[in-house]
Amino acid sequence: MEIRRLVRKFALLNAVQHKGRARESSVIGKLLAEKPQLKTEIKQVAQLVKEIVQEVNSLSLTEQRRVIEENWPELLAKKKVGEEKKLPPLPNADRYSRIVTRFSPNPDCVLHLGSARAIILCHEYAKMYKGKFLLRFEDTDPRLKRTALEFYDKIRDDLEWLGCKPDEEYIQSDRILIYYEYARKLLQDGNAYICTCNRQEFRRRILAKQPCPCRGSPPETQLERWDKMLNGAYSEGEAVVRIKTDITHPNPAIRDWPALRIIDTDRYPHPRVGNKYRVWPLYNFACGIDDHLMEVTHIIRGKEHLTNQRRQEYMYKHFGWEYPEAIHYGRLKITGAFLSKSKIIQGIRDGTFKSWDDPRLATFLALRRRGITPEAIRQLIIDVGPKTVDVVLSWENLYAYNRKVLDPKADRYFFVESPVQLTVKNVPKIFHVKLYLHPEHPERGSREYRIEPKNKTREVQFWVSRTDYDKFKEEKLIRLMGLFNIEITEVNSYAVESHYHSEPYQEAKRLKAPLIHWIPINAGMPCEVVMPDASTKEGITEKLCKKLRLNAIIQFERFGFVRIDKVNGKLTVYYAHR
Repeated sequence: MEIRRLVRKFALLNAVQHKGRARESSVIGKLLAEKPQLKTEIKQVAQLVKEIVQEVNSLSLTEQRRVIEENWPELLAKKKVGEEKKLPPLPNADRYSRIVTRFSPNPDCVLHLGSARAIILCHEYAKMYKGKFLLRFEDTDPRLKRTALEFYDKIRDDLEWLGCKPDEEYIQSDRILIYYEYARKLLQDGNAYICTCNRQEFRRRILAKQPCPCRGSPPETQLERWDKMLNGAYSEGEAVVRIKTDITHPNPAIRDWPALRIIDTDRYPHPRVGNKYRVWPLYNFACGIDDHLMEVTHIIRGKEHLTNQRRQEYMYKHFGWEYPEAIHYGRLKITGAFLSKSKIIQGIRDGTFKSWDDPRLATFLALRRRGITPEAIRQLIIDVGPKTVDVVLSWENLYAYNRKVLDPKADRYFFVESPVQLTVKNVPKIFHVKLYLHPEHPERGSREYRIEPKNKTREVQFWVSRTDYDKFKEEKLIRLMGLFNIEITEVNSYAVESHYHSEPYQEAKRLKAPLIHWIPINAGMPCEVVMPDASTKEGITEKLCKKLRLNAIIQFERFGFVRIDKVNGKLTVYYAHR
């Protein structure tokens, strides 16, 4: 399914670039560059490409563009060299003396890739207009969305890593008395009431567009009930403050919505304020009050919040406030990414995941550990932008952005997975090999090896990867990257025998000899690679890697980008992607 989707992406892009007509050869070339392992299945691949190219070419150019826009919008981003795509302007920005945006997480879990859109769009717009970007912890539900102290700091660290450090920070559990003040005013003005009805009875009435008996009580009665809520006369679930709206509104969720409720904080103490408060604001009340008091000009969030906006607009009208500009973007789904907070928390509790940075997760901590850069995440989100249409991306989309960031910066080394001993006989001389750390930046330095033949047979021994085993069986001539060409004479389960053939690379190219990497038998150190599915690959890397610093991101040639996690007698790295 993933391969079919990839072929369709490349076919659509190629078609748009060539006036609506995709070319099979170009699509195959692009696919094999992305998935070189498919070369062994070229017949099946060619047939699949043929079918999908025919399907794509049957679409109009307009339809081809529409499909790309919905699924891979970043492909249509026209950029000049070195120029990044920019966000569209904010609506009515000129009406405000200063643009203020906010990111408002509940600190009940670490942040993950699903939060990136809200964070980055809000931060980038504030920066674009030289405004303010606020961080507001929405921690007013100690019973259901139970916060933990560790998450406040982890969220702060994630924002700093993303390059989205806030200008100001607020914590709603510090602001409870402010919410009480505004609740009292609404009750006093007759714009809210305290409902003591049975929940099922209230629901029955509101679905029937009928007011509950509590709605018509005078403000004096409402304030008496309010005091009872505060002093403990009501227990949890016995009284709720409701905002008056239109009880005939087409959407039942908007009719007289709940604003504050009682929580038994002796049973469910808040991690910051303990059992100091019994009455806690619900999301729409606290969020709506704070957006006004903090002078937020533009609320940027998912379109699932459209109902919340309608609720809050009733409250704003009661106070005589003007509602901020609201931008509601479509859903952003990343196929294969684990984005459910509840499932992440459950997985940590039951031991499915080892930690918040388990490589199977899409948390920022996990992405950071794997070597996914904040620059890549940022540019991906900016290219997608605040579109109202739903967008489906894949890991490959993120990897493509990350590859552009890492490729010019990551030094190259060899890693031999599941090593097999290769013996090369009849080596005619001593070879002095210089392998540049980066082929495009020789000034960065090189790894140098002295390859000296031994014994009467003038042999040299290397570690090579068992993943190249099929090449040893199928190909007579092999090129050792940056060194010389060899001819295979014998292959068995534990070793490969060969003899020297020639030195020039042009000879290998002429004979279409495959290239493999290698490490001299005495020049390696053990290496463990932690993969995205938490499995590990064991092998040998170059001893020079001992000098690498923690968190450095390098490229193991023919294997992929990795981040250095531990350097001791054994190198431990986390795999990012090819």
